Amino acid sequence: MRPGDVETLLQLAHARAGLVLDPTKIYAIETRLTPVARREGFDSLDDLIQAIRERGDDRLIWATAEALACGETSFFRDRAPFQAFREQILPSLAAARRDRPIRVWSTACATGQETYSLAMIIDDERPKLQGASVELFGSDLSERALEKARGGVYSQFEVQRGLPIRLLVRHFEKTDEAWTLTPRIRQMVRWRRINLLADLRALGQFDVIFCRNAVSAFDPATRRRVLEQLARALPDDGWLVLGLDETVIGVTEALRPAHGRRGLYTPNPAYRAAAA
Repeated sequence: MRPGDVETLLQLAHARAGLVLDPTKIYAIETRLTPVARREGFDSLDDLIQAIRERGDDRLIWATAEALACGETSFFRDRAPFQAFREQILPSLAAARRDRPIRVWSTACATGQETYSLAMIIDDERPKLQGASVELFGSDLSERALEKARGGVYSQFEVQRGLPIRLLVRHFEKTDEAWTLTPRIRQMVRWRRINLLADLRALGQFDVIFCRNAVSAFDPATRRRVLEQLARALPDDGWLVLGLDETVIGVTEALRPAHGRRGLYTPNPAYRAAAA
């Protein structure tokens, strides 16, 4: 790609999705966008970029932005957050929630492996939840990624990445060369396309928000704005789960680290009191 083409894509990704892309990673950009060019009927990536400049086609621009935003995912990725969800977060919320469901949001979930990992934990732990019900939501910027998530069909390679064999046997059915989640697990999730740059207040409150390895791709101002929106969506005893190497320190005072748990944050009561 020519320097001008790269700059066009950098500006598009930032304007539509808040992303700060590395201009030196040309191969990664080309890998994500070449399928878009083919799907849209262009002979080359150059033709796609030229069409974006000339047409101003909003659908084409969003298809490009969504592809650039598409993140890496796998079942039970990094393990530790899912262990904390099973052993600490769910039990504490189940003890506290007698009058309403526990609401869990897996945002920037890509093709759904994280969200379904949470669903399998909730299904396993249900007898221990003291009758508390759980509502699970999955969202992403990419409608194409969400289509795959809704279908719940994954390749052999995808299920081999992080999924314990006992859960594969229990929750999946073999279909030709792929594996399909059982209807029971698929029906636990409600899916919706959501751009984290939008006003999130209409979504209501969530007891747990997983937003892993997403905010680190934003510029500092966007990162702060998104984190503060997510903090406002949590109750006082809610939890925000970021990537293990992501932090709110030096970004916003709206959240504070959970002691001894990398990547886990809770609302900061002092910040809320000051903002009230």
